[in-house]
Parts: sequence; structure tokens; C-alpha cells
Amino acid sequence: MNLQSIKTSIIKFAKDEDGLTIVEYAVAGGLITLGAVAAFITLGGNVATAITSLGCAVQGQVC
Repeated sequence: MNLQSIKTSIIKFAKDEDGLTIVEYAVAGGLITLGAVAAFITLGGNVATAITSLGCAVQGQVC
């Protein structure tokens, strides 16, 4: 490899946007996953409370 081909390879690599697109998709996927996990954790706590209250009401107890 001569100096000109190395320079051409570096310029081509710098202008290549395919790698950046993959990183953007990975970040977006991670944020969506984080949001879904947070929603499930919050929803799970609310559902557990509602089920406990329902169980107490069925048994005639106050919880």
C-alpha cells in the first residue's frame, strides 16, 4: 500500500455513514427498552397493589 491508497481509505472511512446509522439504531433501541422496563416496573407495582386490595375485599378484610 502506498501513501495515496492509505489516504483514500481513510477519507472513505471518514465519509462512511453506515456505522453511524447502526449506532443510532442501537441507542434508540436501548432508550425504547429502558422506557418499556420502567413502564412495566411501575405498572407491576400498581397491579400488585390492586390485586392485594381485591383479595382483601373478597375475604372481607381491610388491608
